[in-house]
Amino acid sequence: MPIKLSTESSRCVMPKRKCGFYELYIKRIIDIVCALAAIIVFSWLYIVIAILVRIKIGSPVLFKQPRPGKINPATGEEQIFYMYKFRSMSNDRDENGNLLPDEVRLGKFGKALRATSLDELPEAFNILRGEMSIIGPRPQLIRDMVFMTAEQRMRHTAKPGLSGLAQVNGRNDISWDEKLNWDLKYIEKVSFSKDAKIIFQTVMKAFVKREGITDGDMATAYDYGDWLLKEG
Repeated sequence: MPIKLSTESSRCVMPKRKCGFYELYIKRIIDIVCALAAIIVFSWLYIVIAILVRIKIGSPVLFKQPRPGKINPATGEEQIFYMYKFRSMSNDRDENGNLLPDEVRLGKFGKALRATSLDELPEAFNILRGEMSIIGPRPQLIRDMVFMTAEQRMRHTAKPGLSGLAQVNGRNDISWDEKLNWDLKYIEKVSFSKDAKIIFQTVMKAFVKREGITDGDMATAYDYGDWLLKEG
């Protein structure tokens, strides 16, 4: 079930978006079938990665974080849910108790997990629960909603996805404005052919081209608010 968190500072009642037959009915069936298949077929991989994370990074094995989901048509506001991933960063701290830089806490194993997107595997359970879809705009941090315009938050009229147009058109090599524009382009017309193409491109980029998650000389990408601050 979606969790309830205070989002008063980002309250913005969004207009409704007309959805086609595929998005309303077929897409959810495909999500359930594919998520179940992934969990069953790759159950051994879940176990292997969980053991490796426990040995190389520590406990807990899973990382969870509240994210904004699809807008509730009754309230016009985003439904908040917990998104799950395999941990890719340690909690190593310096002598003063402060977390070490991301590139130190990420390490080789964490970089490999993210470069292949294997850290995203637990999101199959989010998909099965109906909180996410296979394809859709990537769920952002809750605080990112504070910085988004009403138009940009229209991306939340679709379920957040495991992958999306932004991820196959540059991922962290493009600006945040470009990412959000790709999300808006996706919701213009959600179709089976578009989703199938994105799935194919995602597999090619993650496992064939092995495109990483680094952002310039940083170990991880800027959050939207930090990126806006950097850009002035």
